[in-house]
Amino acid sequence: MKKEIAGIRQDYKLKNLGEAEVAKTAIEQFTRWWNEAVNSEITEVNAMTLATATKDGQPSARTVLLKDYDENGFVFFTNYQSHKGQAMADNPKVALLFFWKELERQVRIEGTIEKTTTTESDEYFNTRPDGSKLGAWASPQSSVISGRELLELNIEKYSAQFDGKITRPPHWGGYRVIPQSIEFWQGRSNRLHDRLLYTRVGDGWKIERLAP
Repeated sequence: MKKEIAGIRQDYKLKNLGEAEVAKTAIEQFTRWWNEAVNSEITEVNAMTLATATKDGQPSARTVLLKDYDENGFVFFTNYQSHKGQAMADNPKVALLFFWKELERQVRIEGTIEKTTTTESDEYFNTRPDGSKLGAWASPQSSVISGRELLELNIEKYSAQFDGKITRPPHWGGYRVIPQSIEFWQGRSNRLHDRLLYTRVGDGWKIERLAP
């Protein structure tokens, strides 16, 4: 083990997290932390790790961007034919992770995935810059390609094809993660971190403390 790696550590002392101060529902508590993170001006505060697994259990993780959330779940958009899209089609169980190191916080979300409606996907797609819209058409995401030249040629092709409004590709759209559990992790000194787990029970949430 390399000593310079093994010796890297950070003692967390910014905040604490107690049962008496948290919200009764996981989404309300997420909103509290989300607003604090936004107000802290964290770069790409909406970046989150999405973990999926194939039907035979092979896990995979990548960073995606949160685009909306409410009581129904957490929304992001991508290519349905990508590796993650294929994995989610075969196995709808997924996990999300937010890590806001500036606040010494993590939020872990586990649940199931569903596609957003076509209306939701269209509405978000129409807010994107034209370059991003063309990119959704031009990139066969996760597929092996001969080189970057293919992407550039596809951009030229679709730029000429769409002489006006660029419509959403049928293979691109939104997903919603429906949470079954949400864990709020607040870093504390000496690795005795605060961990509060919300688990969905009927129409409500059960709150439990986990040992660090």
